[in-house]
Amino acid sequence: MRFECLSSEFFSGNRSRLMEAMPEGAMALLHSNDVMPTSADGVMPFVQDSDMIYLSGIDQEETVLLLYPSAPDPKQREILFVRRTDEHLAIWEGEKFTKEAATLRSGVQNVQWTENFDGLFGQLVVQADEVLLNSNEHARAACGVETRAMRLNRECQAKYPLHRYGRLAPLLHVLRAVKQEEEVQAIRRACAITEAGFRRVLGMMAPGVGEWEVEAEYTHEFLKSGSRGHAYSPIVGGGKNACVLHYVSNHERLQAGDLVLMDVGAECSHWNADMTRTVPVSGKYTERQAEVYNAVLEVMRYAASIVKPGVMPKEYTQLVLEKVQQALIGLGLIDAAEAADQDDSKPLVRRYFMHGVSHHLGLDVHDVAPSNEAFAEGHVITIEPGIYIREENIGIRIENNYRITADGVEDLMATIPVEIEEIERLMAR
Repeated sequence: MRFECLSSEFFSGNRSRLMEAMPEGAMALLHSNDVMPTSADGVMPFVQDSDMIYLSGIDQEETVLLLYPSAPDPKQREILFVRRTDEHLAIWEGEKFTKEAATLRSGVQNVQWTENFDGLFGQLVVQADEVLLNSNEHARAACGVETRAMRLNRECQAKYPLHRYGRLAPLLHVLRAVKQEEEVQAIRRACAITEAGFRRVLGMMAPGVGEWEVEAEYTHEFLKSGSRGHAYSPIVGGGKNACVLHYVSNHERLQAGDLVLMDVGAECSHWNADMTRTVPVSGKYTERQAEVYNAVLEVMRYAASIVKPGVMPKEYTQLVLEKVQQALIGLGLIDAAEAADQDDSKPLVRRYFMHGVSHHLGLDVHDVAPSNEAFAEGHVITIEPGIYIREENIGIRIENNYRITADGVEDLMATIPVEIEEIERLMAR
């Protein structure tokens, strides 16, 4: 196998925890993602809904998971529906899950063909007091197209209008935020693959190299290592492009004397890494570049020193912004007197640091978590401060991934070079 799937016990445990959190008499319904079209007869590579992966491990279209812990018949408390496979489908599309294989992967004993879903659901839904429907409730979600879940949820509500409906997402956000050991191990492997890509890239970096060539080196290393590839669209921005926060075209050549910002991460077994490093194209930082780089590195280490269970993200972010402001004053970018008299609604720090400090990481790169709740043991987050000085063509971001422990954090990227001296030494080899 290209990569190891997490154990069926992991998926079974996730379902058990979810069902324990569901209201008495409730039924939960989850759908896989659609296969999305491009044009003509083309389709995009299939990407499974993360909740479906978390609860079943089934990475296949036309999958439905029904959880009904109060069902009188124990065999109907967990039902997994998968697309019927046959010889014709195997010839044209390749191997699909048989019922037996779906059980081995997910731990669900009752596996049915998706074509039988409507009839069986109709028999069971009339017994339920409430139906919990799943949807994408990520705070930054922007759904410009109707998903399979949205479409089938609407059809369910139209067909059974007298039922009481509820939201499944808040329960899943609580569960998914706390990473279990198998998840952490998958993230560790993703970090290790990302590190291998970074070390590979340091050996080929030079003026004239295309940003796309740097991306290709990461891609090669990720795929060679068993990853399905990049966890997200990689950012490889040289010079002025490093100051564009979501620069993903990666279409220009690197210039001597510039910095190149690389925001990349490998996927492993569906879990993700998210790293940023900013290195000198010519192999050595200028005095000014080094000054800004070390200021960003100091902020990242400060942020890591104050994260622990019980800390509220909003308060943590404010402390980090104050540290960034001190750095900007030290770099001569903000006047101390001006900072003391600034309008709090328009903080000066945002001239040079425009994005967030941290986000949760897991099955999704910007992973789900309960809103407005404190950090907790078992959370995995990024820490990614940056300073972007467009007038100087300097954009620097440094980002590592951290597991929150009982009394602080564990740096999951501690072995990835980050000090100026080590980066320059590796680039000189």
